[in-house]
Amino acid sequence: MPGFQPDFEQLLKVLRNQAPDRPVLFELYMNMPLYEQVNGRKLPAGDQLTRARFTIEAFKNMGYDYATLYTSQFRFTHDPHALETHSLNEGEGLVDEESFEKFLWPEPDDFDSSHLGEVARDLPDGMKLCVMGPGGILEILIALTGYDNLCLMLYDDPGLVGRIVDEVGKRLVRYYEIALQYDTVGFISSNDDWGFNTQTFLSPPMLRRFIFPWHQKIVDTVHQAGRPVFLHSCGNLATVMDDIIALGYDAKHSFEDKIQPIEQAYEAYHSRIALLGGLDMDFMCIRSEQEVYDRTMNMLERTADRGGWAVGTGNSVPEYLPPKNLFAMQKAARDFAGR
Repeated sequence: MPGFQPDFEQLLKVLRNQAPDRPVLFELYMNMPLYEQVNGRKLPAGDQLTRARFTIEAFKNMGYDYATLYTSQFRFTHDPHALETHSLNEGEGLVDEESFEKFLWPEPDDFDSSHLGEVARDLPDGMKLCVMGPGGILEILIALTGYDNLCLMLYDDPGLVGRIVDEVGKRLVRYYEIALQYDTVGFISSNDDWGFNTQTFLSPPMLRRFIFPWHQKIVDTVHQAGRPVFLHSCGNLATVMDDIIALGYDAKHSFEDKIQPIEQAYEAYHSRIALLGGLDMDFMCIRSEQEVYDRTMNMLERTADRGGWAVGTGNSVPEYLPPKNLFAMQKAARDFAGR
């Protein structure tokens, strides 16, 4: 965006549940065709540093105060954010003592994270990085075991479930520790989908027993490093919103109209936690540019004096979301700032 000057302090104000001096844009991540469109060229061939620089340029061109990157190419299994659809039962077969003992656990320290430091010269003044996780505790647990298998194991062998979770959790904490060593990193995304449209994947007591303790360690690790951390989690989390707030997350991301529209979520929770994005993905895909613009303006009016909200979609920006609608949302933020 011509003339835009990033100011990460404005995003920090949102994460502190304060009112920023101007509207702040937020997306968890977007997509390469969009980055190529706004940069005016194709992604050059190269390594993860080349991709990181290209991503930073695209976020800056669209008016964001940060850019989202990964610490490294560290993954437990497949990339949970890949484009292909897969079943929750497509686990890696980690279902008993034998498979647990044979499983080869990847180590975050074995992967190159140097791009997080090398991009310092590419970050415009006032811009920082958001580091996104390679999935989250529950996402990875399901990916390793398969959902049906996990449900049976929770009753047949909960001790084994706990051991798998611990192996995942300690590696995720280390992944974030590595990222937090870099001054370029301004905040952390703890991304871990927890639910369906109607309820959580596991019962709240089971989430509290197996999943939330490691989320507490992630929050504490990030806060001890002096950075904010937000939770991205899809699904109906009404029964655990108090837990999310109690864990100390600075903000919550991912909202759907059929679960709870962002307008309602803001009124319910804004006094206790910041909220990021929330314009429903279906709405963003099928409604007109004017409707997107108007809803964004209405949310900005609603939140202007109270703060704690950043302009964005309810999840992320996939390739099937019409860029014109994303740009209409961004234009509303610029117009609101210029009033």
